[in-house]
Formats: sequence, structure tokens, C-alpha cells
Amino acid sequence: MRYDLLAAALLCSPAIALAAPATSVAFSHDDWTIACDNTRTCRAAGYQPDEGEHLPVSVLLTRKAGAGQAVTAELMLGQYDEIKLPASLSLQIDQRDLGKLALDGKSGTAVLSSTQVAALLAALTRSSKIVAVGNDRRRWQLSDRGAAATLLKMDEFQGRLGTRGALVRKGDRDEASVLPALPVPQVREAKLAAAQPGDARLGSLPALYQALRATLPADEECKGLDASDAAEPLAITRLSSDKLLVSTDCWMGAYNIGTGFWVVNARAPFAPTLVTTHASDLDGSTIRSSQKGRGLGDCYSEESWTWDGRRFVQTSKSTSGLCRLVAAGGAWELPTLVTEVKQSP
Repeated sequence: MRYDLLAAALLCSPAIALAAPATSVAFSHDDWTIACDNTRTCRAAGYQPDEGEHLPVSVLLTRKAGAGQAVTAELMLGQYDEIKLPASLSLQIDQRDLGKLALDGKSGTAVLSSTQVAALLAALTRSSKIVAVGNDRRRWQLSDRGAAATLLKMDEFQGRLGTRGALVRKGDRDEASVLPALPVPQVREAKLAAAQPGDARLGSLPALYQALRATLPADEECKGLDASDAAEPLAITRLSSDKLLVSTDCWMGAYNIGTGFWVVNARAPFAPTLVTTHASDLDGSTIRSSQKGRGLGDCYSEESWTWDGRRFVQTSKSTSGLCRLVAAGGAWELPTLVTEVKQSP
């Protein structure tokens, strides 16, 4: 199993409840990628051409669902390697000067004006040369390869095909019938119960190991459940009067590790429910997973699950976009699942 390809391989058990129906999309084509979340907000990111020698750069296009919603755009100059940012930056499309970009000299980002956004969107649906030009004559080229397919996916997901507000496949219909935005689901976080005497002893019970192994998908392994390597007892965390959280290290790749977490009954029969085998840590009442897309650390996948007193509800899922050396940790946050977690009183 190639655990380090987490962007494609992150799994979640069907027994784990989602905070809301997971109506979302994730799609990549050539130099562009898109993620639309469960509120129907879409975010598309484009990068420098993957072929040839080009300075790293990315643009993030964001559009909320619903009629009359405008597209916003933000540009980021590549900063994975420390560089001296230009004093000023201009946008050129097919050698036409679209004016200066509002470059933030600290972050290396620039929010495009509405005029610049309109010109950029028009250029992305055809073959164009899109360049950010510094006052020092450095040039950051944004690829148009894959943009049209990505923006078409955005139109399709938001129900804009055939409308005047579509980005790619425009029509004569107004946007009265486009899909509305959905509210952000709310999840109430529950505090964990205090440990009880004897909880830790459960971590060495052979019956618990056996029950946990039975929950693993056929294509997954967990070395911490290997009967021949039981030197480390299972970690036990008290969730409530009758539920426990059991965890153990499951795998290690070249640059990622994965911990398995299960919810079990406090006494036999344990009836375990697998949350994930790709976790990074337990943060209070929330299990978090953060995995590199590759060893350079310029792209990540992240997920979280929060205890609501009955079960672990998945409360977030996102990536940082394509692995293009734009920024350490990735250039953007591209979620497919968003929630609002309410703290316990």
C-alpha cells in the first residue's frame, strides 16, 4: 500500500457519520484543480505550466453558490524557496497590460480587481498567455491548460450550465434556478470523560486486539494490531461512561505516519467502530489527520473528526492544492467538507 499518496487514498469508515450530506466535488486536470464543498462554494486553483522552467505561481478562484455571485481571484507568487519579492507587479494577458496587481509585499499575494478577474476568466476559456510581470522584469506565467475543464466543473456543480452567469457553457437563461448556497453544518463538541481505574489494562486484552483487526478493510494493515508485535499496549482514552477511544500506530511511510482510532464499548463485547487509520493526533475531542502529498512538503491533505457525545462526526476535509513548490505546506486551503464546531460549555 502506498500510504504517502494520501490525496487519493484517505479513507473514512462508512460507520462514521458526516455532519451533513457530503455533496462535494474534487477534480484536477493538467495544471488546474477544483474543490467544491458541502455549502456549494467552489475554489479552483491554477499553477505555472508543469512542463519547462517556470517560476512557481498560483491563482485561486472562489465562487459561492447562488444567483448573482461573483468570482474572486487571488494570486500568490511562489515562496517555497526564499525569494526577494518584486516592488510591484502587473498582469498581462496576451501581451495586453491589465494594470498593476495589489501586491502585498509581506505575503506575496495579490487580490485581483473585478476588471482583472473578468479578463482572466475570459482568457482561461481559450488558449492564452497569462503572465504576472515584476518591475524587475521577472515573469510568472499562469498556465491555462486544464482551466476550461475545471471551470466547467464549477458551473456544473453550482447548476449554472446554460445560464448567463456560467463561466464556460453560457446560455440565455437567467440564474433564478441555480442551486442555492447551503448552510454550514454545526457540530456540538462534547468534552471527554475522566479516565477510570482499569481503563489502561484494557489495552492489553487479546479479545480487543482481535475485535479491532476484524474492522480493517481488506486492503489495509495496522502493525499495532499484529499479534506477533504486541510489545506496545493499545492506548485507551475514556470518551463517556460506556465508550472508549482506542488507538495504536498503524503504518509508517517515507514521510507520513498513520495512527488508527476506534470507538469501542467500555466492556466486552467491544463492538469497535473504525474512525480512521490515517490520523496524526488526538487534539482534545478532535482526531486530526495531516498528511504530506510528497516529501517536499508543498502539498497536504487534512481531515478531522469531532466527538459529539455519541460518535465521531467528520468535521473537515481539505487539500492544499497541487504539488507545485508554491509554498511550504501548500498555497491554499481547498475544502470539500466544512462545518462549524461549537465548543462545549
